[in-house]
Amino acid sequence: MIEEKKWDVIIVGGGPSGYTAALYLSRATLSVLVLAGVKAGGQLMNTTLVENFPGFKDGVMGPDLMMNMEAQAKKFGAEVRYEDVAKVELVGETKKVWVGDPSAGSGQEYSAKAVIISTGASSKMLGLGEEQWMGKGVSTCAVCDAAFFKEKMTVVVGGGDAAMEDALALAKYAREVHLIHRRDSFKASKIMQERVVTNPKIKIIWKSEVVEVRGSEKMEGIKIKNVETGLTTDMVVDGLFLAIGHFPATELFRGQVVLDEKGFLKTGITNGNAKVWLEGYPTMTSVDGVFGCGDVVDFKYKQAITAAGMGCQAALDAEKYLTGKVSSY
Repeated sequence: MIEEKKWDVIIVGGGPSGYTAALYLSRATLSVLVLAGVKAGGQLMNTTLVENFPGFKDGVMGPDLMMNMEAQAKKFGAEVRYEDVAKVELVGETKKVWVGDPSAGSGQEYSAKAVIISTGASSKMLGLGEEQWMGKGVSTCAVCDAAFFKEKMTVVVGGGDAAMEDALALAKYAREVHLIHRRDSFKASKIMQERVVTNPKIKIIWKSEVVEVRGSEKMEGIKIKNVETGLTTDMVVDGLFLAIGHFPATELFRGQVVLDEKGFLKTGITNGNAKVWLEGYPTMTSVDGVFGCGDVVDFKYKQAITAAGMGCQAALDAEKYLTGKVSSY
């Protein structure tokens, strides 16, 4: 089925970046369709209290923040539909986006003059069923959740800078932090390693991996295995923090826009072209009229506030692309 209306902008994804982009574009009186997905709201829908988003001195629940951002975008005219995108055609003046199952004839086709991709990036999981305890002892963001584990026993899994940062963040609050790494050396920067190994609260468990996560109403413990000896150890822990990497949700766009070696969208921002910053569209991808923002682009900061800021940038770029000016300046 083809929808006759041609939107000014279709935004694929409904997290902080997508909703912020929708807010700015709808306030600029452009027609905006947000295809937020069946599970709208991004990673913040799986968090509890968010204390590092400006404007909420007592913090705000992640789902509440997302619902408020969505409502604000809707207030100014953005339309939000909770549908998963199945197919896109991005090259050319008219961008086409399908939801449902186009191959079976049951899909819905939407068209727009521009598209903003804000599908985000998901934290890699262990694959042990730990997802059921997200926000209940399992987390992928120590910066967000460390304060909830004051005087608790915690575990961080990983060996890169993100794992070091998580361990250090937890050490400010937790009684003890166990850092589990399957190798005998970290890949993190030397300075981060030094900070970790000299912190008396952090205990490193080398050459080990988590092989079981258990719990009932909340996560209650894990089993780890030494990768050399095969010996297993049960641990009772209050918090399990995973820092084993992220993967961007870009498979849908592969072959149509340029991605980096890890699958993140390449835009003017990540290409580092000064001329683009000064004269062009920093958030535009390799395809004219297609922009990227949030964790689908950002491989470094991965915060809700930076995602929202990049959503604003993408909206301003898209508005200028479509109208030749930016009304929000």
